[in-house]
Amino acid sequence: MTLTQTLLHLTSFKSPLLQTLVPSVAASFAIQTAFAIPSILAESERFYDFSGSLTFLSVTALSLYLPSIRAHVARSAAGLASNVPLRTFLLSPFLRAGDGVFNWRQIVLSGAVTIWATRLGSYLFQRVIQDGKDSRFDEIKKSPVRFWGAFVIQATWVSLSIMPVIAINAVPPAAIALAAKSGSAVRLTDILGLSLYVGGLFFEVAADREKMKWVADKKAKLHDEEFLTKGLWSLSRHPNYFGESTLWTGIATAAAGVLLSPPVRAAVGLSPVAALSLCYVSPAFVTFLLLKVSGVPLSEKKYDKKYGDRKDYQEWKKNTPKFFPKLL
Repeated sequence: MTLTQTLLHLTSFKSPLLQTLVPSVAASFAIQTAFAIPSILAESERFYDFSGSLTFLSVTALSLYLPSIRAHVARSAAGLASNVPLRTFLLSPFLRAGDGVFNWRQIVLSGAVTIWATRLGSYLFQRVIQDGKDSRFDEIKKSPVRFWGAFVIQATWVSLSIMPVIAINAVPPAAIALAAKSGSAVRLTDILGLSLYVGGLFFEVAADREKMKWVADKKAKLHDEEFLTKGLWSLSRHPNYFGESTLWTGIATAAAGVLLSPPVRAAVGLSPVAALSLCYVSPAFVTFLLLKVSGVPLSEKKYDKKYGDRKDYQEWKKNTPKFFPKLL
């Protein structure tokens, strides 16, 4: 028995959801552990954000292809499939009908995570390379236990954030096809969810670009402002975090529309409450982290310490919402 067959056998649960969920979560923690060990030994946070993005990309791809891999291995064991080139195998779920075929929502939502993770990962990695460090880890990296905890939190963040995508990727094609027959091919939740994703991604990207340009202009001595209060940063003190929370809400909404359909719930063994929980645990956890743990609190503490005694800073804080943007 090959290693792949052994791993598939160990995770061959009765539930198709668990068959994809358990290996995906395990992969998330395994990848983070692989990066944590050398980072802790070197007391370096340089690859922390990069490892997070890589984990998002890897786990998303794994959850998307795992049902197809299981179907292919099962057919091979039964003598119904011959060895095929890797390229053919990777493309076949996009092209054929039957076991292992991808539904358009699986492709779109997996693609949505891929776009977000690639964009954010490259942005954060570029920033830490330019700055030489990430101030969030100035104290944390000195403690192996606390630094290890940061990687555990990141693995948890990845696992919970993409939970709706893992769930939708685990649904058997026949169940999604049956759900499509009982309703519209494109649901209201698809339109709403993808609109929220696009809007949230735009907000996050635009805010990050404004901040990057502001920093570059400051280094070039084109202005002497100590903190950014223009553009989207005049509508919210943390517009990038608002955008991130919004885009994950969109992904959850698009996934929920399918997972709540009776044929899909029956196929994966979910109650309506469980289906909603699997989807919305993602934006709930992301928003909790941003508002209570690593996002807003650290930024607010940093800026309060530096500019808390300045009148213009106090005015900006007073007139600008912390998270949800104010209407123009």
